[in-house]
Formats: sequence, C-alpha cells, structure tokens
Amino acid sequence: MAFATLFLFLMLLGCNNGQNTSENPNTASKVTDSLENTSISYKIANANGFQHWKNISEIKFTFNVDRGDNHFQRSWIWKPKIGDVTMVSVNDTVNYNRSKMDSLTMKTDAAFINDKYWLLAPYQIVWDEGTTFSEKKNTVAPISKDTLNQLTIVYGNEGGYTPGDAYDFFYDENYRIKEWNYRNGNAKKPSISTTWEDYENFNGLEISKMHKDSTGGFKLYFTKISVKKDSIR
Repeated sequence: MAFATLFLFLMLLGCNNGQNTSENPNTASKVTDSLENTSISYKIANANGFQHWKNISEIKFTFNVDRGDNHFQRSWIWKPKIGDVTMVSVNDTVNYNRSKMDSLTMKTDAAFINDKYWLLAPYQIVWDEGTTFSEKKNTVAPISKDTLNQLTIVYGNEGGYTPGDAYDFFYDENYRIKEWNYRNGNAKKPSISTTWEDYENFNGLEISKMHKDSTGGFKLYFTKISVKKDSIR
C-alpha cells in the first residue's frame, strides 16, 4: 500500500458521523443513564474513566503514524462542551465549531473524527447511536493470541463518513481493551488489527497512547496529551 494511500485510509478509519454521537458532556449523562450498568459497552467505557468525561472542558493531543521510515502527524485542540475544534498540521491551521460545519470544514472534521475515535474509542461505543453489538467470551485475540473477551460493534448503513463499518474490541477481565480489529464495511477479514497499550491516566481519563500492528512496522500513537477539567467552585 502506498504511503499516501495509507493516510487516506487512516483518515477514514473510525469515521462515524459526529452527528450520531452524544460526546457533549451535557448530554452524555443521559446516554449513561439509559444504559444498564451490566452492559459490556458501559463497563468498558467506565473502566477507562468515562465517569469523569462530564467534567472535561478541553483536550489536546497529537496524532502520529509511523510506517517504516515515514512519519505523519497532526495536532488537535477540542473543547467538547462548546464544540470548538482546532487542527494544526505541518501546512495548515483550521478552526471550526462542530455545530456550524460547511463543505470546507467537513474534510477536516472527517480527520478529527478518525483521530478522536482512535483516542477515545472506549467512550465512542457509549456515545455513538445507530449501532448493534454482539459479544463473545474466551476468544483468541488477533495479535497476541491471548484468550480475551470480544465486543463487536457494527455501525448502521446510513449516515456517517464510513457507514456499515465494524470494530472488534478484545478486552480483559478488567474491561480494558488490549487489541482491536477494524473491518471496513463489516467485511469478515480485518482491514487492520492493532494493539492497545501504554495506558496513562490524564485527569481521570485512561488513554492508550500506543497502537501497533503484528509486525511492529506500523505504529499509531499519541503525544502531547493534555486534559483540562472544569474549575471546581
């Protein structure tokens, strides 16, 4: 796969339309309240600090991809309560609000949705609407071959940047994601499988900073992560 094609592919990974999410903390509590505490999706989200999201006012991060000697990165500043997004790349800086997008900002938003999905996938499985879930116990993980549990999420065929896609989350007994598959269009064969490792706590949010494929030649990782909470009065 050519490197340019790889990045086009990466930009589309995880791109469910933000219009079908409840990532705004003002409405996220309603999503949480509607879920049973026994649901696997809720347990995975909560194990990664989802209960703290309602207090988050800003998150900054740099999305990096290494493939061989090639490196790509872009940085984001997101204020989820008001919807403001800033993207900083080597060539450009773009500012927009997710409630006021136009044709010029849609491309940038597709990149944002992709990068945010990699960063916060444990929360996306709670936020995103129009999805179906299935579960498997004691299944073999694609990379480590460890015995883990599996939660599969399939997106609906309408709406979003890449409708109909599927993700297989492989998680341990503590509901922490260890690996995943991305399956374009819900195909049987994964388009890509990576690890979830190097977790770190940022103001209550448990974030996996490193994702590698089975060869180690592909790495997708996050740097310069900063999470701000609302001031407590």
